[in-house]
Amino acid sequence: MTSTTRAAALLAVVLSAATAAEPIRLDPKNPHYFLFRGKAVALITSGEHYGAVINADFDYRRYLTTLAVEGMNYTRLFGGSYREVPAKSFGIKRNTLAPEPGRYVAPWARSETPGYEGGGNKFDLDRWNPEFIARFRDFLSEAARRGIVVEVTLFSSHYQEMQWKVSALNPINNVNATDAIDWKKLHTLENGNILARQESYTRKLVREANTFDNVIFEIQNEPWSDRTVVADVVNPYLQLPARDSYPNSVDVADELSLAWQARVADWIASEERALPNHHPIAQNYCSFRFPVRQLVPGVSIVNFHYAYPEAVLLNYGLGKAISYDETGFLGRDDALYRRQAWNFMLSGGGVFDSLDYSFSPGHEDGGDTEPNGPGGGSPALRRQLRILSDFLQKLPLEDLAPDTRTVKHAAGVYARVLASPGREYVMYLDGGGPTEVSLELPAGEYAGEWLNIETGAVEQPESFRHAGGEKTLRTPDFHDGIALWLKRTARCNATTSHQPPTTSHGEHSSPQL
Repeated sequence: MTSTTRAAALLAVVLSAATAAEPIRLDPKNPHYFLFRGKAVALITSGEHYGAVINADFDYRRYLTTLAVEGMNYTRLFGGSYREVPAKSFGIKRNTLAPEPGRYVAPWARSETPGYEGGGNKFDLDRWNPEFIARFRDFLSEAARRGIVVEVTLFSSHYQEMQWKVSALNPINNVNATDAIDWKKLHTLENGNILARQESYTRKLVREANTFDNVIFEIQNEPWSDRTVVADVVNPYLQLPARDSYPNSVDVADELSLAWQARVADWIASEERALPNHHPIAQNYCSFRFPVRQLVPGVSIVNFHYAYPEAVLLNYGLGKAISYDETGFLGRDDALYRRQAWNFMLSGGGVFDSLDYSFSPGHEDGGDTEPNGPGGGSPALRRQLRILSDFLQKLPLEDLAPDTRTVKHAAGVYARVLASPGREYVMYLDGGGPTEVSLELPAGEYAGEWLNIETGAVEQPESFRHAGGEKTLRTPDFHDGIALWLKRTARCNATTSHQPPTTSHGEHSSPQL
């Protein structure tokens, strides 16, 4: 058997398995998490800057292998309608989303006409690029084989003129006479004949991805960036104009954007009606935190960027997965991102996605640890996130919900708790210790352990008999957070009756990490 034949046979097996498996979906027992290949899961990653398919210089198979070996089960992928400019966009020096001239693998084929602003010939939007389709399908296949879920982001805001100048939909870059529009109307229904091109592109990617069980579709990345409405502020005590400006403003997308997003969601759903599989749709709502006013019809995942834990708690009642869809602009200190992840996920989040600049062309093993833009990422961070991921996957996620009643007081630290009241309590303390934590627990026998979230080591076991009511635990020494998994192993008679605490979804107050 030749190597080509072997590869074809392997691909057939993978595609057959993906076709047979039901696509990822919200877990019907607890829709704040996912049901994937028969198991309730949370999704955790520290991944590349979304250009794995469109950048011909990026070895995505090596990248996916790295994620799998390091225990990550998720990655985000831009579908090709948006790209960035090498060494210029957002100050990123080695940017997977910014291919070098001639290395942009777009969804559309090149024409015979020179003059593309990003190098090479202009695009022919009437023809699909077979190289892109092959890379796209192969990426999904390789991710599926490794158990990695892929969020396919169909569109993105363009942020500034520089990115619009290299867009294939800009009339200067194609031979199809797309309308010359205000680029801030690109993702609205007022974009002229570009709308039909966007629909064709959406339907094409949805069809190509339909056989895979590991796909989530996101409508648009950061839609509020081009169509901004200030909905709230993080710190209301700042003076104007800083109070109402990023990074203190909570910006949401305007009505024109929302109408267009609803149209895209309808394209996805209508295309899949005639296909075997249906995949979840995610809506990127805003940064930081906000009580969602209204979601686009058909959305089952709510994405926040640079999120506070309150993003989960304020929206838990929606009965949908709440996702920390992007972080990574806080410099290179791994502890910041590790703390963000534990705070968010132990508040009931379903996804944590750290933007990892240690992945770059030629460094698909995530070993590019030289400064590379506004954020961090490292092998060490991924090892630490694996500790969180492994911890979560061991839990009975279908039974857990945020709990603001069990911890009566945690001295000098912020407590995040998931619980199945009267059975299991999982908590993260953000800050430093040792300290004392006062818990309200029903009568019973308890066993548990304190976990070092940086090394994964068990710092201290817990075992006690409790008559019911208040119980004070003293933590081991720790810095930048510690976790406790406490189980009620048996009931015991108490001198007084005690009702288990009820689960509440109230709002915590915490600093942004």
